[in-house]
Amino acid sequence: MLQLNVKNETSRLRTVILGTAKSNGPIPKVEDCYDPKSIEHVLAGTYPKEDDMIKEMDAVAAVFKKYGVEVFRPKVIKDCNQIFSRDIAFVIEDKIIRANILPDREREVEAIRCVWNQIDRKNRILLPEECHVEGGDVIPWNDYIFIGTYSGEDYSNYITARTNLDAVIAIQELFPDKMVKSFELRKSNTNAKENALHLDCCFQPIGKGKAIIHKNGFLVEREYDWLVNFFGKENIFEITKDEMYEMYSNIFSISEDVVISERNFTRLNTWLRQQGFTVEEVPYAEIGKQEGLLRCTTMPLIRD
Repeated sequence: MLQLNVKNETSRLRTVILGTAKSNGPIPKVEDCYDPKSIEHVLAGTYPKEDDMIKEMDAVAAVFKKYGVEVFRPKVIKDCNQIFSRDIAFVIEDKIIRANILPDREREVEAIRCVWNQIDRKNRILLPEECHVEGGDVIPWNDYIFIGTYSGEDYSNYITARTNLDAVIAIQELFPDKMVKSFELRKSNTNAKENALHLDCCFQPIGKGKAIIHKNGFLVEREYDWLVNFFGKENIFEITKDEMYEMYSNIFSISEDVVISERNFTRLNTWLRQQGFTVEEVPYAEIGKQEGLLRCTTMPLIRD
């Protein structure tokens, strides 16, 4: 059996699920896209090619191997986008919580059945149907759980609104000893630079008490201010609208002082090294065209 353990984003990673780009399927139609950035690339004829994305994910797998991390991959389903494993489930403490995701993506959950079945039944959590949640919106941080949400009455109009307040309440009930803190995110179906698809698209804590953040991703300024105060202004790397669009906040921590980052994130990677981090640079720009990056494609199962 797998003994799950995830208390935060930065403790030493031991076991992870990394998505797969194999048999990713044809280029989607505009009406079948889940986010504005994918739509942009479909219309421009620059939607990523499967071979390129496979190479990018292999580069991440090689970094995990270098650090002795055990890696599970989903079972390949023909013509199915299985890149973003963080969307389908996530781990907090010793529990795996299956995400109530867009109905079209149910098959992706089946593809990690081999992992799911290795987890003690009492630690496999299925939330009630009315709870919408995806792992990109859920950031465990020691005594806290940070959750991105959208509570506008027009929630159902946004394909980009993925986590609702019902899910926030359900997670608080699951973890009564944690402080669950929710953040209203800015949503747009049409403008990727004005859309925080998930919380990790505009904020992520990293090791050494630091965090990456984009102010405009938050609808409520005082919620953004709370995070800045929580981490301390001197520990915050503030990203621009263009950098959020490139997914600068969606890097991935292997430990307190080792991060995997996109090789083109020059300003961020320079800052990280100045702060004493080891930065493992990988090519991930093609995957980034689908409005998800390193955190989105990984689902940590066990950290120290």
